[in-house]
Amino acid sequence: MVCPICTFAVAGGVGVLRGLGVVDAVTGLWLGALIISSIAWMIDYLNRKNIHFLFRKILVAVSFIAVFIWPLYIWGIMGRPENIIFGISWLDRLLFGSITGGIIFILAMASNTYLKKANEDKVVVNYQKIIIPLVYLILASIIMHLLLNIFNW
Repeated sequence: MVCPICTFAVAGGVGVLRGLGVVDAVTGLWLGALIISSIAWMIDYLNRKNIHFLFRKILVAVSFIAVFIWPLYIWGIMGRPENIIFGISWLDRLLFGSITGGIIFILAMASNTYLKKANEDKVVVNYQKIIIPLVYLILASIIMHLLLNIFNW
């Protein structure tokens, strides 16, 4: 479902954006994609190893979300009053970006699946599984950055 290279590419995107001081909402896009990618990767791994247990997908999802998000609250990176967006007290810019990025990554995975099915289970371009999520995330980052600047969020 999700390849390890794609997960590492998205992780690199989070690190680079955070290091460059890009706004949290844009960095959050990549963090959300990393979380969803990691969840999908672990579920795929458990499937390949034939490991099944009750509420497996939910437990994996909750565990990965907690592992990625909880430390950000503990370290004070997420949840600061000055970092809210849209005037909603509980909606941090990084959290908003993460939710949006997770949705975008799911759409990218669905697009990849659709393209493969439409092309008789063959990829349209080499490395399609990596290219599609990266293009979606880059475009979303540009759009998010522009919207944040235009509307002064």
